[in-house]
Amino acid sequence: MGKKLASLLRALVFPAVLLGAFEWYARTVGAVSDALAPPTAAVAAFGRALADGSLWQATAFTLGTAALGLLIGSVLGILLGILLGLSSRAARMGFLTVEVLRPVPSVALIPLVLLIFGFGVAMETSVVAFATFWPMLVLAQAAARQIEPRLLEVSMALQLSPADRLWKIVIPAMVPRLFVALRLGVAIALVVAVTVEIAANPHGMGYAIMIAQQSLDPALMLAWLFWIAVVGFAINAAADWLQQRASRAMGAVQ
Repeated sequence: MGKKLASLLRALVFPAVLLGAFEWYARTVGAVSDALAPPTAAVAAFGRALADGSLWQATAFTLGTAALGLLIGSVLGILLGILLGLSSRAARMGFLTVEVLRPVPSVALIPLVLLIFGFGVAMETSVVAFATFWPMLVLAQAAARQIEPRLLEVSMALQLSPADRLWKIVIPAMVPRLFVALRLGVAIALVVAVTVEIAANPHGMGYAIMIAQQSLDPALMLAWLFWIAVVGFAINAAADWLQQRASRAMGAVQ
């Protein structure tokens, strides 16, 4: 316990030095700037956003749309990735389409989805789903290709239906690699959701940053940046914990 505490304190030294240096700079050299605020002012602004409820409202919207988009993109990406991974014919037929659409930046779809859905949950969810679909597809396809061929031969010998083969053989064999894809998808979903809110959608944490910037309130803007970093760290830690628990439950070697 003592060693863990000492390690944690050592890890906090560098961030503390950076915050102290930024506090000094903002209060001295940057005191006349409208673009800078000391960390102590950002903490006060964070407290006000916490007290008036705007923090939780914006956070809930961003996380809700990111989660829904990730769910849609993951399900579709995994299912299609399995098909392309197990069927070389399907992979050849879909190769050109995947390679043409995969490099398209998700934010480039914003004008199109705005015309289709307008502002709100549907617009942001569709962009997040598109962004997470491709990495999930590529990683699921690679995972499906690495399934032990003898497992598939056994499932055919047992005359399992396609659904039983998927749930009893394919998915369990892919789970460790799918969690790697899920961790990547979680990070992409949050980044894209905030980006969409900054660029077009008047909701969520990204929009809150824009309002703070347009109101010339750098303290509140820094508070939102800090909070987004904390939320991202917490989500990544939760995904890592879930991956480890699932791997232990399946008897995977850590």
